[in-house]
Amino acid sequence: MSHLVAPIVDVDVGRHGGEEAPAETVPKPRLGGRFQLDDAVIKALPVPGTKVTSARNYGMSLWGQTAKIFTRLPRGGNRRYFLKSMSLGETGRTMIEGEFESLKAIHAVSPEFAPEPYAWGRYQQESPETYFLLAQFREVGEQPPDPVKFTARLADMHKRSVSPTGKFGFHITTCHAKLPQITDIWEESWAELYRKQLAHMIKLDEDKHGVWPELRHVCQLTIDKVIPRLLEPLQSGGRSIKPCLVQGDLWDENTATDMDTGEPFIFDAGSFYAHNEYEIGNWRAARHRLSNRVYVRNYKRNFPVSEPEDEWDDRNLLYSLRFDLGTAILIPGCNQRNV
Repeated sequence: MSHLVAPIVDVDVGRHGGEEAPAETVPKPRLGGRFQLDDAVIKALPVPGTKVTSARNYGMSLWGQTAKIFTRLPRGGNRRYFLKSMSLGETGRTMIEGEFESLKAIHAVSPEFAPEPYAWGRYQQESPETYFLLAQFREVGEQPPDPVKFTARLADMHKRSVSPTGKFGFHITTCHAKLPQITDIWEESWAELYRKQLAHMIKLDEDKHGVWPELRHVCQLTIDKVIPRLLEPLQSGGRSIKPCLVQGDLWDENTATDMDTGEPFIFDAGSFYAHNEYEIGNWRAARHRLSNRVYVRNYKRNFPVSEPEDEWDDRNLLYSLRFDLGTAILIPGCNQRNV
């Protein structure tokens, strides 16, 4: 390990300071009371003639509502659907469309690894302005899933995915939670795309919290010096990396074991084509159960580390900054700016 980043940001490269791994298990989503379906959702059901038998609140979303829809098919048999709705105006539209396109891309590469998305759209009700995502329902079990199965499936998705342009980026804007990401561009250089993404997140952080001169100085050093030093070598000196489809915000509660099949799957995606190691940046923080080293170790067994190999940990720390800034913006009172 070269520790190129650590002297600049002054943190422990093994674990972020001040964080502890969660001791409790992730609670399973529960069914709640009756959920009122908008007519637009009923019209979006993929099998014509389907009859809705009930709809119930299911689980929790920080930014909207989620529901489980029970239906009877016209030729007999039952089918369940998952619904997510957002009443956040244009932000909600961006979130919902981005997640739909992300799941669509993941499902095309690895159908067993993500719920199939069926439709997205706007509620017929005028107010509040609400957008919805309708998808295959998959029963959430253990979170996070078994590390051996999960990392093998994740690495397989990364390997088999193919960027439609051969470049890094995506065809639309996707979101990290409710924060729009810089994804709707295509770049030959991964270093350039990541530079734009991190600079965008730094700007959102300053808009939310104001300017902290010391942090701004460190961020500028990271943009100007650290990103070129660590990421440009991935695509120079005869080395190359493949743009891989990533989930984009892969933490404990965006992946689970399917209760029906026993297989791992992912959801709540904000995808784009990236360096595959970017996906693992979110696992560095001890606040996530995926920070358990067994997950990283098994992932590396399935997808070899990029050259230069001895800079893997420095790149991982660099990628983690993107997720930590997002957490600082989204979660009031968290200490990620200090980290």
